[in-house]
Amino acid sequence: MTQNFDTGLMWFRRDLRVADNAALHLALSQCSRVHCVFVFDEAILAPLPRADRRVAFIRESLAELDAALRQLKRKAGAGLIVCHALASDALPRLAAQLKVQAVFAARDYEPQALARDETVRHALAQAGCAFFTCKDQVIFEGRDILTLSGTPYGVFTPYKNNWLKRVNPQDLVPCDSAPLAQRLSERPPEFQRPVPSLADIGFAPTNLASLKIPTGERGGQTLFEAFFERMDDYHATRDFPAVKGPSYLGVHLRFGTVSIRQLVRIALQRQAAGSAGAAVWLSELVWRDFYFAILANFPHVAQQAFKPEYDAIEWESGSHAETLFAAWCEGRTGYPLVDAAMAQINQTGYMHNRLRMVAGSFLVKDLGIDWRWGERYFAEKLNDFDLSANNGGWQWVASSGCDAQPYFRIFNPVSQSEKFDPQGKFIRRYLPQLASLSDKAIHAPWAAKPLELQMAGVTLGRDYPQPIVAHDEARAKTLQRYAVVKKSGQPAPQI
Repeated sequence: MTQNFDTGLMWFRRDLRVADNAALHLALSQCSRVHCVFVFDEAILAPLPRADRRVAFIRESLAELDAALRQLKRKAGAGLIVCHALASDALPRLAAQLKVQAVFAARDYEPQALARDETVRHALAQAGCAFFTCKDQVIFEGRDILTLSGTPYGVFTPYKNNWLKRVNPQDLVPCDSAPLAQRLSERPPEFQRPVPSLADIGFAPTNLASLKIPTGERGGQTLFEAFFERMDDYHATRDFPAVKGPSYLGVHLRFGTVSIRQLVRIALQRQAAGSAGAAVWLSELVWRDFYFAILANFPHVAQQAFKPEYDAIEWESGSHAETLFAAWCEGRTGYPLVDAAMAQINQTGYMHNRLRMVAGSFLVKDLGIDWRWGERYFAEKLNDFDLSANNGGWQWVASSGCDAQPYFRIFNPVSQSEKFDPQGKFIRRYLPQLASLSDKAIHAPWAAKPLELQMAGVTLGRDYPQPIVAHDEARAKTLQRYAVVKKSGQPAPQI
């Protein structure tokens, strides 16, 4: 294969793996020598809490990536260059220091990332250095999947049907960099430093290790291999938070320690073999592409409702809203499934997908809080935070997004609890003060008989709060609040 450049620079971002890495393969195929870099971008790090599990996850994954690159080259000096600076400054500077003619990276689709990449592209161009990006974290991007009239989809099912028709084996071929590994260049002496510690970049230790969240490429593969064994049951188990149903690969997809091509390829194979679980899981992977496409084609969703008429809704405001929001954030709503879900995200950085819908719906449609408040809170707390999926999920529960639930569909937190945590196992795990309540009473402690509360050692208002709203009253108020969108053409509520 002919090389177009003598020396290139591979910029790792959301693709922290060696196997099936499209940008790494592209760099190695185009250059005689390739240096590899990751930048702890100060613009991203600055607003984060100092004990952030995501930064800890990245740090541990980088240590494995560094070792994997050296093993691939079979030389200790061929590892990863790690910088802590503004990426928009560090990349042009590093490219000049290493005398590279081209920089390679996997495409990122978030607005801030796009702006950063344009700044980097411009600075590199001024220095006579090319900047190439390629698709890696999705199967189809941007305008790859369009309607017959050439417009982006705003409804999932027809998008999915077209996606399934379009996907072919060529889209899923692994990018094998091993045959080109000798083109990995040894780092200059001044860059042969270990991956910085959390303290080196101004962060504090987290509970990542005690949570036993596996990191890096090996961690992602370990989780996927375990999920493969139960994939066929995914359709039957995925909605129950006390059951080990999900893949738990969200954070690995977020930081690219697993390959989306590998996951889709195997899901398609299992679906073809008749696996209902694999078919449903594949649908979830297609949702991920769909939300990326929505963000790319309708960038206003990052700040506004996908459906503009929903921005006319008057949300709760002032100190009353702040009090309600604080209770939700801290798991003090008086609704056990909601509070257990918030305890889960606060303690672990993870929330089960069914609970994301339940907790989100409760914030928006029981408490009347602007969905953007919840979106920001999840953005701070979720290990697997991804702007497109987080935004899509919140606009779904708020009914303001593409293909969202109708505005008059309002989850009842008690019936959701009874249906998806029938024995209260999940609630007991995160709200141990309620552990002695019966399977019936644990879903709505305020409705339990005084004697049962006494026998369980629960005093409402002391051990566990009374409900901060009455669901039926909140539902009626929400229907009034959403009346401004009736003219949008949605069917009338069935009360």
